[in-house]
Amino acid sequence: MLKDFLKKKKRYATIPSERAKQEVPEGLMTKCPSCRTIMYTKELKKNLYVCDSCGHHHRMTAYERFDSLFDEGTFVEFDKNMIGENPLDFPTYEEKLEADRKKTDLNEAIVTGKGTINGYGAVMAVMDSRFRMGSMGSVVGEKITRAVEQSIEMGVPFILFSASGGARMQEGVLSLMQMAKTSAALEKLSRQGGLFISVMTHPTTGGVSASFASLGDYNFAEPKALIGFAGRRIIEQTIRQELPDDFQTAEFLLKHGQLDRVVSRLEMKELLTTILEIHSI
Repeated sequence: MLKDFLKKKKRYATIPSERAKQEVPEGLMTKCPSCRTIMYTKELKKNLYVCDSCGHHHRMTAYERFDSLFDEGTFVEFDKNMIGENPLDFPTYEEKLEADRKKTDLNEAIVTGKGTINGYGAVMAVMDSRFRMGSMGSVVGEKITRAVEQSIEMGVPFILFSASGGARMQEGVLSLMQMAKTSAALEKLSRQGGLFISVMTHPTTGGVSASFASLGDYNFAEPKALIGFAGRRIIEQTIRQELPDDFQTAEFLLKHGQLDRVVSRLEMKELLTTILEIHSI
């Protein structure tokens, strides 16, 4: 009798792992990489992909960023169909670009457009790290430059959210040229009395951090974002010193005067509204 009871208990207590997987739809839950809290993806999205437990900022797509900041129905995209080519005939580059287009539904690593933030007009550019790690190629530089020119023409501020691994190696010197090109456009904006707000998100590195991302009238960053030019290992080998644990984080840069403020995504729209209101007077 006792044997039969234990067998039955074991049988009913065991759930096949495959069956368990089928019962939980893919993408329903998300685990925070920082605090390991498991949460509903839908709730995380409502909270702008900021973990409720520890404040970790999860990745956000370019269009989600526009939705979180621009007033509903005001976003108009620029140069959506601009597509890069393979100017240096780099092997398999075209195939990689096409694969990223299918994976992300983006034509390039940046989306630009105009809209209003609580009624204040702005031109905005948002980099998306899902496309070639947000690397800066010719199209990225061209779209930023055109967006800055639109900002000058419309007489509204320019806002840029960067997320990039740096220059795109498959385009060689043509990629590096975008550093000067975008910087020249921003200098023109400055001479015209325009406003540039730069927000660095995780990660902002290489040629992007060394050019347009660091040229804002206001330089902000999201919490714990990785920001820097060369990697930690290369710097340590060069200067032959051990770097602090928080080196190249947004908080480290703020402490050393390279940022104006570290801003939570949940406070970003309110802060941008305040700045736009001040500069509209």
